[in-house]
Amino acid sequence: MNFIATKINIGQDFNEGAYTVTFYTKQSPIQIYEKLKDISQINVEAKKKSNIRSLDANAYMWTLLNKLQDNLHIPKEEIYRDLIRNIGEYEVLPVKNEAVDKFCKAWSKKGLGWVTETTKSKLDGFTNVLAYYGSSVYSTKSMTRLIDLVIQECQQLGIETKSKNEIDSLLESWNKK
Repeated sequence: MNFIATKINIGQDFNEGAYTVTFYTKQSPIQIYEKLKDISQINVEAKKKSNIRSLDANAYMWTLLNKLQDNLHIPKEEIYRDLIRNIGEYEVLPVKNEAVDKFCKAWSKKGLGWVTETTKSKLDGFTNVLAYYGSSVYSTKSMTRLIDLVIQECQQLGIETKSKNEIDSLLESWNKK
């Protein structure tokens, strides 16, 4: 049971010794209320609404990666992983030395852009693993940076790209979804 809220408010009921949280929504919450009204405890989760990626923007990025592959004679997947590293969204995780390979293999199974690098740790018996997040979990801002990097790479090699207005339109349609 999900709904989109446009505003949130908090109050306190001093008679009950409890807080009230009010969400403002244009969707009717009556069905949700009817299902939950007699339950003594309810698990509630509220989080920031994220935009769903426009497949057009994502498809265009992969079209450009194909052009880079043809021009550089490097697999597009390798180019993509390098760009993921350039964006730099990662966690530094100290992992026991004997578990590093297993962790890295498991992390990479999450997707093509889920890459790892290792560095020396200050902790004895540990290795620092830089675990990069794949673009499937990128925010709109991060994905825009990734697409911009792909476009810059193409332009440096003289590969034709869409006009700035066309690219902005793709990214704008992505932001609205």
